[in-house]
Amino acid sequence: MRGEDVSQGTLFSYVSLEERVPKDHPLRRMRLLVDGLLASLSDEFAARYSHTGRPSVAPEKLLRALLLQVLYTIRSERQLVEQLDYNLLFRWFVGLGIDDPVWDRTVFCVNRDRLLAEGSARDFFRRVLAIAEWQGLVSDEHFSVDGTLIEAWASHKSFVRQDGSGPDRPAGRNPEVDFSGEKRSNATHESTTDPDARLYKKGELTEAKLRYMTHALAENRHGLIVDVETTQATGTAEVEAAERMVERTVPEGATVGADKAYDQEKFVAGLLARGIQPHVARKKSGSAVDGRTARGKGYAMSLRRRKMVEEAFGWIKTVGGFRKTRHKGLAKVSGQALLCFAAYNLTRLLNLMTFTPVVARAVPA
Repeated sequence: MRGEDVSQGTLFSYVSLEERVPKDHPLRRMRLLVDGLLASLSDEFAARYSHTGRPSVAPEKLLRALLLQVLYTIRSERQLVEQLDYNLLFRWFVGLGIDDPVWDRTVFCVNRDRLLAEGSARDFFRRVLAIAEWQGLVSDEHFSVDGTLIEAWASHKSFVRQDGSGPDRPAGRNPEVDFSGEKRSNATHESTTDPDARLYKKGELTEAKLRYMTHALAENRHGLIVDVETTQATGTAEVEAAERMVERTVPEGATVGADKAYDQEKFVAGLLARGIQPHVARKKSGSAVDGRTARGKGYAMSLRRRKMVEEAFGWIKTVGGFRKTRHKGLAKVSGQALLCFAAYNLTRLLNLMTFTPVVARAVPA
């Protein structure tokens, strides 16, 4: 018997959001982990907010919403707020009731900027890593480092002379601009849209764009990211950022793998001076890595395992939507990178952990 196509609104609903979400949905386990993390950050949140004035958007709800934006590749805050209005799964994960009003996009962005600062994002990233360390999933002996380019939210047309001696900027939206015959460099030009972005290209035959660089240090057991650094795009940024992350995170006696771009005398000597074994891919000629190290079995294994850090970069650029940053300024881009890598580690933890609700609640401080 054919059913009737009747559309009749229901005045009352007796089904809760909890019942709408499938019992085996991955976000259920993610929610348990995230709730434990946010509970451990309560004191830090309290210190960052004033005790007087109008209540802001709850930072716990804000961070859950930002995680959804990364996990579901939502390209803008406008779309995120729109989906929070009608998506029951998103409402449940963030902690909004079915009748609760959704924030205005502008209000959401203003409150987001406070938590997207590098300090807050790094606190959250470290708490995620603390769960992995507590579960024994992080190696403290073998690491890999790498960097990647992130396109800035600025166009070539915003890249003008710093002294204002060039031609006046044409008016109108997306105007015609002729760059032929003009020499443009970071020494003489600057983006009016995002002054922290730098014109950069990595290969001889590739195009130069306004970019940032983000760098990651991964452990070689499961490929979890243990440290993140975001910098301006320069020719020395990869090695300099790697040195800072190694100094912060890698203990004496460990190994650090990297690609040929890190095969430099200064970097290799710096690792040896800290008692760290450099498992850096060797150049065909003039390598700073000695032959004895390159002949070891551990060296060959490090070169294979270091490719796991590239999987993390692939995830944040495709799923995390970080191929091109949505923000302007190095500070906000750094916060976005830390949030993306924290989300990556969380998704890895869901597959690696023997998951029980007790584990999620007992988050170490």
